Amino acid sequence: MSEPTVSAGFARALIDFAVSRGAARPALLAASAIDADILDDQDNRLPFARYVALMAAAKALTGDPALALHYGEAVEVAQFSIVGLIGEAAATMTEAFTQLNRYVRLIVEVDGVADGDRFQIRFQRGGAWMVDTRRDPNAFPDLTENAFAHLVCGTRKFGTTPLVTAVEVTHPDPGYGGEYERILGAPVAFDAAWNAMRVDPDWGTHQVARLPRYAFGVLSQRADALLAELEAAKTTRGRVESLLMPLLHTGDANVDAIAARMGVSRQTLWRRLKAEGVTFEAVLDALRHRLAVDYLTARKVSVNETAYLVGFSEPAAFSRAFKRWTGVSPRAFISPGGRGRDASKGAPG
Repeated sequence: MSEPTVSAGFARALIDFAVSRGAARPALLAASAIDADILDDQDNRLPFARYVALMAAAKALTGDPALALHYGEAVEVAQFSIVGLIGEAAATMTEAFTQLNRYVRLIVEVDGVADGDRFQIRFQRGGAWMVDTRRDPNAFPDLTENAFAHLVCGTRKFGTTPLVTAVEVTHPDPGYGGEYERILGAPVAFDAAWNAMRVDPDWGTHQVARLPRYAFGVLSQRADALLAELEAAKTTRGRVESLLMPLLHTGDANVDAIAARMGVSRQTLWRRLKAEGVTFEAVLDALRHRLAVDYLTARKVSVNETAYLVGFSEPAAFSRAFKRWTGVSPRAFISPGGRGRDASKGAPG
């Protein structure tokens, strides 16, 4: 199974919050081995293990053991993820909940869930319970704190009726149980059999619709594309491509840099790519080809700018590579009647 990941936006928002509470940004990045450049695009992905390290460093550097709760209380999901925006464009809480389950992996992947959706509504013990079904939650209870605080605090703006009436978590009392009850607004039971919140029977009918309905469709299309990219990145090739993209123009798009970001040796990366029938050079070359065709087809950047963006320091070298890829020069490609009007003919399969 591939390593679970989190979005760069999720990590960046935690860093920003920790800095606002007194932590030093360089120390947070160093302790979690996160490259600052990858945080520039909130849709980039980071290994889940680095988010765990980041949370530990943030708690230590702020002196706040309840930082995960406070992060969920203070920072809305819509500030760092398209998932939050989709929720705000949903008509009702039921629809928002459905979309959360559909797209939650765009925020954070987990090793697995008991069955089906990660968050489930179960009618047990005389009530409706929203259950987080991720496996081994006590290995990182901060994620439970984070998720529950985001879910509870993020929905308060949709009405005055408390949506949660009781909370149960599987981990022991961490010593700040009072903060749980203050933030979640309900009694909390520790060392429970599940991670669950009992919700108001009418919670599903609460109106949301803070964004126009048109936005719901637009955002969902983008989220579906991100999900497809996330699935593609489950292969080693896909992971390499996602890590290469922000590095192409820096001159650091090499096998050693990518292996380091993946936390593996150069030899291990070579072996994994070979098992998929490709080499690092072939992946890099195909990625440059695809992006160059996309840039020139869109006609928003010049040939020289495209050369820079895909990692060529010399326009002449880029022109030779482009002719090898497509059979024509970049300038012929974008000329009237050139193949730039039919990018599919020049794009790799």
